[in-house]
Amino acid sequence: MDGEQRKFFNDFVCKVKVFDKQQCVRCFNLFDKNRDGYLDGKELDNLLSAVFSDGTESYTVSSDYKAELLKLLDQDQDDRLSKKDFLETCFYWLKQILQPVSALIVVDVQNDFLDGSLALRNCPAGQDGLGVIPAINSVLDTVNFDLVVYTRDWHPSNHISFIDNIDKRKLHSTNKILCSEAKAMDTVIFEGPPPTVQKLWPSHCIQGSWGSELHTELKNTDGGIIVNKGTHPNVDSYSAFWDNNRQSQTDLVKILSKHKVTDVYVCGVAYDVCVGFTCLDAVEHGFRTVLIEDACRGVDLTDIDEMRKNLKTNGAVISHSCKIKDLVEAHDRPPQLGLQTAKNVALARTLVAEGKVT
Repeated sequence: MDGEQRKFFNDFVCKVKVFDKQQCVRCFNLFDKNRDGYLDGKELDNLLSAVFSDGTESYTVSSDYKAELLKLLDQDQDDRLSKKDFLETCFYWLKQILQPVSALIVVDVQNDFLDGSLALRNCPAGQDGLGVIPAINSVLDTVNFDLVVYTRDWHPSNHISFIDNIDKRKLHSTNKILCSEAKAMDTVIFEGPPPTVQKLWPSHCIQGSWGSELHTELKNTDGGIIVNKGTHPNVDSYSAFWDNNRQSQTDLVKILSKHKVTDVYVCGVAYDVCVGFTCLDAVEHGFRTVLIEDACRGVDLTDIDEMRKNLKTNGAVISHSCKIKDLVEAHDRPPQLGLQTAKNVALARTLVAEGKVT
């Protein structure tokens, strides 16, 4: 990769800002050194080294990663990118990488989780939920997100997750814990229908209560949108997208789609529960997903570690609040996010070919 190639993307995100077809042609010509109308071999390697950079150094791209990316972007599957591929497929791939539309999702930074009935400091991990607020406020103060969403647990008083309500529903015949012996943090199975596996929690975030309010020290951004979850009495909702039985959705996908969001940054409480499951669903919905790790606190150290591994396996990026500005502004372009972009482009191409979208 020569100096001009390295400079192209860094100059673009600093100065040009709009990636159009003219810029796409310029990019292709810059990397097609032998002028044969294709990017392959070293030319493709140079492109990936320039695209996937933290602004100073290139990320390492493995041969397996390169093969997967090429399979997604190469329309005729000849193991190289033609100029036609570049203008029809790579254009949308690069546009999303260079001009992301970013949303911050602040998950459940509510009084009950920080100071109330389910304060994280009293959970097995012993992490203080108040610790997320400085990192979240710092990100809100320094990063220009296109959208900010605050989620809230918003439970009715008879919610299925409350240990106080265990005697209000029949336990399934396979359940191994007696109703009289159950305690908070136990997992039981309710009869349903459908049979529902449920971890029991102290009553928390009851609709309209002090405990359900966002913490007063959390920065409230102008134009921020609130999404409530866990509103149905008979099913919990860890993810801000879906209930735990995958039967009903919140409005979050519609909101993000309306604002043409490509990238979501997730923070809040609890890491191993609502934050983690929101991240997993965001990836499943095709959003390039970043968890801001120092802006999260969790319930159980083992579960936090397992969730972290699960997120990375599924393509989410684990980052730190001090790095978010560069990610949002596309100065930092990790390969993991580039692969998610390629999956989105390939899916869109398939849907268009099948006549499902225009």
